[in-house]
Amino acid sequence: MSATIKDVARLAGVSVATVSRVLNDLPGYSEETRVKVLDAVAELKYQPNAIARGLVNKRTQTIGVLFPSVSSAFSSEILHGIEEAAQERGYSVVVCNTAEDGKRTMKYLQVLREKQVDGIIFSSGVLKEEYDQTLRAMEVPVVLVSTKSEYADIPYVKVDDHQAAYDACAYLIRQGHRRIAMISGPAHDEIAGEPRIAGFRAALADHGLPAGEAPVLDGRFHFAGGCKAAEQLLRQSPEVTAVFAAGDEMAIAVISTAARLGIAVPEQLSVIGYDNLKLAEMCYPPLTTVAQPLAEMGRLAAAKLMARIETGQPEGSEIMPHQIIGRGTVSTRE
Repeated sequence: MSATIKDVARLAGVSVATVSRVLNDLPGYSEETRVKVLDAVAELKYQPNAIARGLVNKRTQTIGVLFPSVSSAFSSEILHGIEEAAQERGYSVVVCNTAEDGKRTMKYLQVLREKQVDGIIFSSGVLKEEYDQTLRAMEVPVVLVSTKSEYADIPYVKVDDHQAAYDACAYLIRQGHRRIAMISGPAHDEIAGEPRIAGFRAALADHGLPAGEAPVLDGRFHFAGGCKAAEQLLRQSPEVTAVFAAGDEMAIAVISTAARLGIAVPEQLSVIGYDNLKLAEMCYPPLTTVAQPLAEMGRLAAAKLMARIETGQPEGSEIMPHQIIGRGTVSTRE
């Protein structure tokens, strides 16, 4: 049976309140008493309960993170940055998989409320009104990562999706491509769908190409959806010489589908992705892509959240830099 704080107090010959003050580094005891308490803690192998400790300092040193797909390479890279920053500051991380449609979000918000987390990082989804109301009722700070919201008091950390997509399309144009298609996310997705489609079309228009005629197919931001969209595109639009895929999994799906159809990448078809996941270096040819600094985004979001937890001061939003990483899937057209 695990030792309790009462056991520690009894062995040290002090009150429970004194043990609590020592463990939480509060004043009101002598150096001799502090040594007695710490010796008792070591002898009993006492592990302070985070919730009980929170009753004293009003914090549990725990943050919650909500992802729509915890197992995805995208989420894991952001989470890596979050956990690194949290561990450095003595915080634990509770990760919740809300599912792609967010159907478990309300359930997990209740779980995080019961665990008395000090703050929440919300990632890669729309912060719906019902979520916002629940979060405000919890009275804990919130930071968004790879998403944004209409609520000005909730800071976010993300890249400029419109500009990043614009730059990806412009890169293909500079390589001499004129017949360019896009495998996108859902057009109704206001976070990563619509802005990337708009950026792609803006680049075409600004370079004198017919933006309205360029094929745009929904690949649902995953490999299976990308394969389906790529097959439809390559069979129906054989004149296309380059594809911008708004996610690396979809870009790899284009490469895979092209190989199955006997289309050589990049000799016959150039492909550029988006995210710069580790998968981008593992496929063949290695994928040219727009890099988001995912781990750094996670680290910064966690740092902003912990600063707000500890100071109570508001934190500003931040647009992170993106860059194009040239590898082996884009060729130059004369």
